[in-house]
Amino acid sequence: MTRDLILGTAGHIDHGKTSLVKALTGIDCDRLPEEKARGITIDIGFAILDLPPFRLGIVDVPGHERFVKNMLAGATGIDLAVLVVAADDSIMPQTREHLEILRLLGLRHGVIALTKCDLVDETTREVVELEVRELVQGTFLEDAPLIATSASTGKGIAELKAAIAEACQKVEENVGKRWFRLAIDRSFIVQGHGTVITGSVTSGSVRVGDEVEWLPRGDRVRVRSLQNHDASVEEVHRGQRAAINLAGIHHEDVIRGQELATAGYLVPSRVMTVRLQCLADMKRPIKHRMPVRFHIGTSEVMCTVALLDADALEPGQWGLAQLFLDEPAMGTWGQPFVLRESSAAQTLGGGQVLQPAARKIRRRHFEMLERIERLWSGDIRQRVLTVAWFGSFGGFTVPELVRGANVGPDEAAEMVARLKDEGELVEIALGGARRILLHKDMITELEGRILTALDRLHEQFPLMSTHDRQKVQSQLDYVGDDPLVHATVERLIVAKKLVGDLRRIGRADFKPKLSANLRKLKDKLVAAFLTARFQPPEPSSFAPQAGGNAANLKDLFEVCVAEGYLVNIAEGVYLHSDVDAEMRRLVRDKLAEGKGLTVAEIRDMLGTTRKYAVPLCEYLDRVGVTRRDGDLRVLTG
Repeated sequence: MTRDLILGTAGHIDHGKTSLVKALTGIDCDRLPEEKARGITIDIGFAILDLPPFRLGIVDVPGHERFVKNMLAGATGIDLAVLVVAADDSIMPQTREHLEILRLLGLRHGVIALTKCDLVDETTREVVELEVRELVQGTFLEDAPLIATSASTGKGIAELKAAIAEACQKVEENVGKRWFRLAIDRSFIVQGHGTVITGSVTSGSVRVGDEVEWLPRGDRVRVRSLQNHDASVEEVHRGQRAAINLAGIHHEDVIRGQELATAGYLVPSRVMTVRLQCLADMKRPIKHRMPVRFHIGTSEVMCTVALLDADALEPGQWGLAQLFLDEPAMGTWGQPFVLRESSAAQTLGGGQVLQPAARKIRRRHFEMLERIERLWSGDIRQRVLTVAWFGSFGGFTVPELVRGANVGPDEAAEMVARLKDEGELVEIALGGARRILLHKDMITELEGRILTALDRLHEQFPLMSTHDRQKVQSQLDYVGDDPLVHATVERLIVAKKLVGDLRRIGRADFKPKLSANLRKLKDKLVAAFLTARFQPPEPSSFAPQAGGNAANLKDLFEVCVAEGYLVNIAEGVYLHSDVDAEMRRLVRDKLAEGKGLTVAEIRDMLGTTRKYAVPLCEYLDRVGVTRRDGDLRVLTG
């Protein structure tokens, strides 16, 4: 079975990269008229090489220092590389820079090609070989084969093919279902067909007719047709070069750095959290708030570096940082990136993305930095739990785990199910079909905030066994969905840590602290309201009986309501709960006769005055016993 991989070239200008590719494949990668006229590669070019069972898409990159950004775009998604060094020139600046870039991009496999060997004698070639071997020490090419070649004579081409085929055997194969992703490196118009984009497929596959997301725009676009190295195909997959004809988009809207992906998995962001290394051979450090050029995928974006655990990264040092981008870019966990000077004069360093869509983090915040460090882990379970923790009270989704923890969609769903069973993740119903996934620490913290808020209220109002839910929520120091608070309260009620209803809640272990005098006063006012029936006394009328406890009267009424003795009808108007039940029964029975009642008729039936009749009727409307129909009250339903 054929396996597709992407091979990239690297090396200094005029070291023979393009000639070498032509000798290997028969394809001239210099396609631009300016490249033909000047004899140098300016932009990336493409070729194909069959080395059964491998089929290689070759990306040939420019070697001139002015076109390093094009080299970086071409290096996106490559699986292995050929470092090209001319025997008549030896190691040059872009030889070093390209090697550093390949290292920063996480390359693990490759071959070294010594070109133009027909132009030097044996002694010179051996000296250059020693220089190259010294250069690659400590890099992924340290033990790579070094093949002496000549594109003009054909020397070493067969041996180079064999060495590349052997290196292909070492490239790890991706297993499991993956979502589609392609970073756009160029676009053009085909007469009669419209816009075509090209790029290397770095994940998953796509078929003709599929709909993909065009980022960072967020538009959904349909794949009209596909080509792989000028041959029409029904599907392209990871490791292949792809030309995709997209329906309904304009060529002028497509730019290098945009991406196509399975909808929902990539998110454009202006803030990314990263692990960052300053190159060892830099003469100065990467400093906090330094403006730089950020290269990720095929995009180049200006940004500012915010170092999280230092004021400067000295040459060779690693550190944690956040990148604040001038334009949104897309990334995933572990994706490599490169930083270059704002002037584009040289490469400063690079690293890997830890949080592709991050919130701003306070510098030297110990807990946050500790959590971020957990993201750089080979333990998928730990990464998933860390992504969930950073979701805070807003929760997280499976696509966020795929993007933020580098797990496949199926694997992420299985991991979530397992962690829910273990109690590490909690799923909360927020009403209707809406549900939210949270790290268990978020629920524990929110429960703690609710219980602490009630502790404060119980201490402040020792006579009240329950408090209004909204009042409790206002003291939580919480920014998030109200439904999550309500759902958490219900969990606490089920767990018997709280008591309450839809309006009021209190700690289950709290008992109102009534003195003997207050208990006597409470019994008196409850009895008074039962006797008064539908002409209840004014709350203030109990002040003389309260004496020194007059200041506690309002709270005492709240206790009576919370304990179910009284019902609050309106501001300053209460009924005994038995009287309230009787009123509801009397009104329902009368209205069941089929005739509506005026306020005056309800007043006379209850034996009260207009002062109370109006609030009593409004209360009956509010609790759903009656509804107003002109001047009449009728039964609801």
